[in-house]
Amino acid sequence: MPAARSSTSRPERPGAGRWVPDGADVDRLASAVHGCRGCELWAPATQAVFSAGPSGAALALVGEQPGDREDREGEPFVGPAGRVLAEALAAAGVATGDVYLTNAVKHFRFTERGKRRLHRTPDVAHVRACLPWLEAELATVRPRVVVALGATAARAVLGRPVRIGQERGRVLDGERHAVLVTTHPSALLRVRDGDERAAQRAALVADLRAAAEAAAR
Repeated sequence: MPAARSSTSRPERPGAGRWVPDGADVDRLASAVHGCRGCELWAPATQAVFSAGPSGAALALVGEQPGDREDREGEPFVGPAGRVLAEALAAAGVATGDVYLTNAVKHFRFTERGKRRLHRTPDVAHVRACLPWLEAELATVRPRVVVALGATAARAVLGRPVRIGQERGRVLDGERHAVLVTTHPSALLRVRDGDERAAQRAALVADLRAAAEAAAR
């Protein structure tokens, strides 16, 4: 007798490539992303969240994925982590409006707990499925420096696993743009000790300043 098929099928993740329009500018990409079915994350999410900032920015910041508030409002980095990032950019002497902000994964992955939606880290398969969007963005914006905020973003940008502690703060030469790896600003929200939080904030500010200086050369 043939083996019984599992009642739970693997989610379909064809990848975003078929939904990414060739040669599109950022506005067209931002419009097209709402039709993406490259992985299963589109179904429970409110909407896809694309990017913010000038399409000719010399400095691009890539995060992990939209959070709860970003998913509801349709804009990246408008929640608590976004406030931390805005403060760190200001301390580094960088205007938020001068940088291109986006995420490696365009839909919010979460677990429901009552009325709350709790963040879940995207799988490597989600990062791979969504990569055509990020590649199209960076090819259009053509930043001089890309800042990868956290390990998920660093994996998407560099195409390999990254340990933040080993590689953060260094400007890495790339074929199309330089890359600097640092922590995601949400990490600061989880630090309870005031001195440690201040130290981590100072390190994030220093990394952003180094990236901005490299982008200005």
